[in-house]
Amino acid sequence: MQPKLLGLAVIGAVLVALPAFAHHSHNAYEVTQWTTMEGTVTEIHYLLPHSWVYIEIKDEKSPEPTIWALEAAGPMAILRNGVKKEDVKPGDKIKVRCHLLRDGSPGCLLGFLTPMHGDAARGNGVERDWDGGGGAGTPAPAPAK
Repeated sequence: MQPKLLGLAVIGAVLVALPAFAHHSHNAYEVTQWTTMEGTVTEIHYLLPHSWVYIEIKDEKSPEPTIWALEAAGPMAILRNGVKKEDVKPGDKIKVRCHLLRDGSPGCLLGFLTPMHGDAARGNGVERDWDGGGGAGTPAPAPAK
């Protein structure tokens, strides 16, 4: 009876762990290259397991702006890196460093975000880690200018 119970426990543990392991793959992103872009925040969602920042980017090549979806870490990881919810709000200008989606769609894995809204009390000009671990494939962050 004991081996059977132990076997069921092992199978249960594996089944519980598999979704978490599969979930944390960054294969959809080009993690060997950083892309920098600037835009205006349209939405922010602090969710588990990942937060999302949506920005509008105006491109000279297109008459219509494009909305980009930026995948970030969960809210607690972002908070641990010194980011407060009031630091970035819809309507704010921001600069980001992220890893683009491999399929070319407008989305990326957000590594670092710099508010450009002009409010020093909300972190204007201070680049912060929004990936929770320095960003996938991250060298040291760029020095603040």
